[in-house]
Amino acid sequence: MPEIKSVLVYLGATMPANPIFVDAVRELGKELATRHIKLVFGGSDEGTMTVLANAVMENGGELVGVFPKTLPERFLNKNLPEVIITEDIAQRKQEMLRLSDAALAMPGSFGTWDELFDALELAKVELLHGRAPKPIGLLNLNGFYDGIALLLQRSIDEGYTTPQYKDLLRIEPTVPKLLESLLN
Repeated sequence: MPEIKSVLVYLGATMPANPIFVDAVRELGKELATRHIKLVFGGSDEGTMTVLANAVMENGGELVGVFPKTLPERFLNKNLPEVIITEDIAQRKQEMLRLSDAALAMPGSFGTWDELFDALELAKVELLHGRAPKPIGLLNLNGFYDGIALLLQRSIDEGYTTPQYKDLLRIEPTVPKLLESLLN
């Protein structure tokens, strides 16, 4: 497996009610900076995206935000050392994946889920072409994504998903375990 030099993180532009999710985002930012892994993310100055960017910068890490023109500019984090502006959300997703060696999803909502499933479908296509896909991880902190794990297994049981594709998604309950799964 090639060395992971950059990780795309899907996460929310809102602040969750439970502080354990915010703590995990801070922990991830510190870990990425400490491991000299560049953060690729959506570039927003809202919610957990801000928490993650600040944790990376406070710990001397590198990061790049990818922000679409279709979102109001007031949501753009103007403190980022590097920002790439895209035409729309679809181009943003493509650009973030292009810039990264691996992807992971923190607990989140519609945007996070959309980006995660998009990355999984693209990874499946890579396998169909005989190419190694980028590692993709899911932080199942506090059982947040138990439903997705069950959905994936149900899809396999019903024959919609080939069992070989289950390994495309690495599901772990803690930041350190998820990073180890992605990096090894």
